[in-house]
Amino acid sequence: MDQPTAATRRTVRAAALLPAALTLVVGCTAGPGGGAGTPGVAGVRDPYFPRLGNGGYDVTHYDLALDISSTADRLSGTAVITARATQDLSAFNLDLTGLEVRSATVEGRPAAVNRAGTELTLRPDRAVADRLRTGSTFRTVVRYVGPPRTVTDPDGSEEGWLRTAYGAVALGEPTGSMAWFPGNHHPVDKASYDVRVTVPEGRSAVSNGELVSRRTAGGRTTFHWRSREPLASYLATVAVGRWTLRESATGEGLPVITAVDPEVAGASAGVLARIPEVIAWGEKRFGPYPFSSAGAVVGRRGDAGYALETQNRPFFPGPPDTGLLVHELAHQWFGNSVTPESWRDMWLNEGFATYAEWLWSEDHGGVPVAESFEEAYADEANWAFPAARPPGAADLSRPPVYGRGAMVVHRIRQELDDDEAFFRLVRGWPASHRHGNASTADFTAYVEEESGLDLTELWDTWLGGGSRPARG
Repeated sequence: MDQPTAATRRTVRAAALLPAALTLVVGCTAGPGGGAGTPGVAGVRDPYFPRLGNGGYDVTHYDLALDISSTADRLSGTAVITARATQDLSAFNLDLTGLEVRSATVEGRPAAVNRAGTELTLRPDRAVADRLRTGSTFRTVVRYVGPPRTVTDPDGSEEGWLRTAYGAVALGEPTGSMAWFPGNHHPVDKASYDVRVTVPEGRSAVSNGELVSRRTAGGRTTFHWRSREPLASYLATVAVGRWTLRESATGEGLPVITAVDPEVAGASAGVLARIPEVIAWGEKRFGPYPFSSAGAVVGRRGDAGYALETQNRPFFPGPPDTGLLVHELAHQWFGNSVTPESWRDMWLNEGFATYAEWLWSEDHGGVPVAESFEEAYADEANWAFPAARPPGAADLSRPPVYGRGAMVVHRIRQELDDDEAFFRLVRGWPASHRHGNASTADFTAYVEEESGLDLTELWDTWLGGGSRPARG
């Protein structure tokens, strides 16, 4: 996610104890759990969001069916979650905030559901629990209803379910996805998705991936979107409104799907027409585009306080300028395909996306990257803290994660002193972790292995140092 001026949020993996006090959800009954398994942990001890995510299983697919009210302030949902057990399980958790759970089943049998805050603990009956062994695949169905919440982040920005003039937009970075569907909401657990959204006839629903079908009956229209490539839940979106939907293609045949609020259609047309150009440029700089479609969703100014790199088609609150478009499309390589293993690794997203803006300005605006680097170096805000060690969750979108992160990328280029080698390295990074997760440690080890250089001083000063280093 990025504010129109550039700003963002994120999360990491770990383990935490199950909540001590749990509240029974009315309407879910089942026999006592059994078998030799143990509960999966509730929360992966992310340094900034320790209760986010869950242990004991890996989601492989979400099949979500959402029925949205005419005012978009209430939904009825069914989440079918296919997962693989990573341990012998007697119980497991899902992340969900606000919405009321009506029922839950595991492998077709009712499961007991307990709730504490944003944690749902599902305890299958004994017959099912006996089968939840390491490596086994199981299916969970959760039916839920209610008004989806807007979530306020530590930095004061809003995510989750954001109401708009003619509907709503769901934005999930870092925790907002749990406002509209239950799941394992940490970036390390990526999955494929089918999302079916039913809205009043005359409205449209946009999500990630490609549009499979659109069917109208009884005054309601259902849009079915499918994401085949792995998707971190914070990058999932649903946007309901009176969108103007257009589908075109790049010169290489990649589908480009845009959804634009009619109020800003004219002002957006010019920059959106450049999506194929930006994608082609990005492929030369960063390697093959990692997804099966591209595009954008453009709402009205004020629909959100930031843009966000939602997978396949970033969301923009109002017409973006070309620099912001470049930034969010660069995230498709850096952040969406290669996703942080921890929110502490967010600089890998934002540093590269900011550096992409510098490269674009050099190639298309005549502004040398060296000049952008000097401007960032002179900006005191970029030295408030180390890019890879924000002090707290409220700092994840502050300038060092962006500007200082981009300076680290450029310092690598300077150390290599060979542009051919540098861009080979840049292209190799998303290729080597395509559709996976990576940490700062993974990145520093990759750079040193590929370059043959010992860059300890660079990491210690430019990436992790507490003050502005001399340029040397």
